Amino acid sequence: MTAETQTVATTSSLTRTMNIVVAKSAIDAATDKRLQRMAKTVKVDGFRPGKVPLAKVKQMYGGQASWEALNDQVGEEFAKKATEENLRVAGMPNIEPEDDGSADQLTFKATFEVYPEIADVELKGVEIEEAKCEVTDADVTRTLDVLRQQRVHYHTVDKAAAKEDQVTIDFEGQIDGTAFAGGSATDYPFVLGQGRMLPEFETAIEGLKAGESRTFDLPFPEDYHGKYVAGKTAQFTVTVKSVGQAHLPELNSEFAKSLGVVDGDVEKMKLDIKTNLEREIAQRTKAMTKNNVMDTLIKTASFEVPAALVNEDIERLQEGAKNDLRQRGIPVDDKMALPVELFKDRAERRVRLGLLIAEIVKKHDLRATADQVKAQVEQIAAAYEDPQGFVKWYMTDANRMAEVEAVVMEDNVVAWVKAQAKVTTKDIAFEELMNQNR
Repeated sequence: MTAETQTVATTSSLTRTMNIVVAKSAIDAATDKRLQRMAKTVKVDGFRPGKVPLAKVKQMYGGQASWEALNDQVGEEFAKKATEENLRVAGMPNIEPEDDGSADQLTFKATFEVYPEIADVELKGVEIEEAKCEVTDADVTRTLDVLRQQRVHYHTVDKAAAKEDQVTIDFEGQIDGTAFAGGSATDYPFVLGQGRMLPEFETAIEGLKAGESRTFDLPFPEDYHGKYVAGKTAQFTVTVKSVGQAHLPELNSEFAKSLGVVDGDVEKMKLDIKTNLEREIAQRTKAMTKNNVMDTLIKTASFEVPAALVNEDIERLQEGAKNDLRQRGIPVDDKMALPVELFKDRAERRVRLGLLIAEIVKKHDLRATADQVKAQVEQIAAAYEDPQGFVKWYMTDANRMAEVEAVVMEDNVVAWVKAQAKVTTKDIAFEELMNQNR
């Protein structure tokens, strides 16, 4: 027998301890086997592969082999005992050596958490708010206006500059008679009213025509991003080089073609826009309803969450935040530790929901079916030019399919919760829904 364990002890609702006793002779035997395997492949100068003397291998790798053998023995015994006791271990155990004074055995104490017992969720009488939104012709018109604004162009005109005009200017700023960095530019274009410049700067330009100049004082705010000028007053001289008036593209076949409608059919363009808006609205209302359901589940179910799982998720969120910063071009040191407090609440919510959803899926058999997964992929594919090609490509990747299965499973849980609870409908205006999270 390689090891002996004592009965698992309960120290709190989720925390358990287990003593593991490992015979040193078993560790020595496992170490020797590991060294013999290493001797067949290890490379050492002066020896052919497989011909390195075992004594030499032991001299070089004995410590490593012994450590690995010990870890394996303790880990295997821990897993064996956990299985025998029907323990659902949450996270990695913390295993520490203990000195029992024995010359022929090693003793360890494993401290770990188990998954909580989650009671049935009682949803009778609980109210769930379901978001609803209809896409109207006015919404399509507003969207077309936005698309036209995105394609605006400017024609040079002989007029005084006003809001929404594009001006090209030369300017020079001084503080106490001295020019300062960033205070001067030549042929600088911007649109009045878009907030790219300080309001006082834009106001001074309004009313000027091409070739006209103006000198004015401009007080910089105390919290201005430029520390050198923050809280100070500068004197600017501005000369308008040109004034451009906005021209929006007409709603014609050329505009339709620019949006991907090959034959330039304007009505087809409007129908495509409405279809895309309905798809977007459906996704957003579904997400809002799902979030309401998840909030309700968290409020309804009460159980303790294993700290080990929360800490693991905090680490994942920290790493994700670092990757996000890197993608934004911000250099991040791999060893930099982001504050745990920034992620703790989110991690606990994610873990709690994960445990709760898994329990509901198990108890009520809400796993994703093959037909549901395929339908979900086809729904995603509908937004692409070649839906069938997209479906074939998407379904060849196991990771992508696993993500879809998880989404479908959560949708099944949402449907189950709605069937148990009292559902009320909340109508949300198109603009309100589209402006969320912006």
